[in-house]
Amino acid sequence: MKDILTEREQSVLFYVAQGLINSEIADKLHISVHTVKAHLEAIYEKFGVKNRVQAAMKAVVLGIIDLNIFI
Repeated sequence: MKDILTEREQSVLFYVAQGLINSEIADKLHISVHTVKAHLEAIYEKFGVKNRVQAAMKAVVLGIIDLNIFI
């Protein structure tokens, strides 16, 4: 499933899992807030989820994000 996400989508999802808001993600990745939203919509569609919390949870379940990195 990790292969289905682009590298940028993985980066956005990583920051979502850290609890960052769209403007903070945009600043970190040097992209616009609009682009962050577009990446999130693509992630939601690929994962079959409706929001950022569900996307982050699915990423953990699928092993895309390791919660140990946040400890």
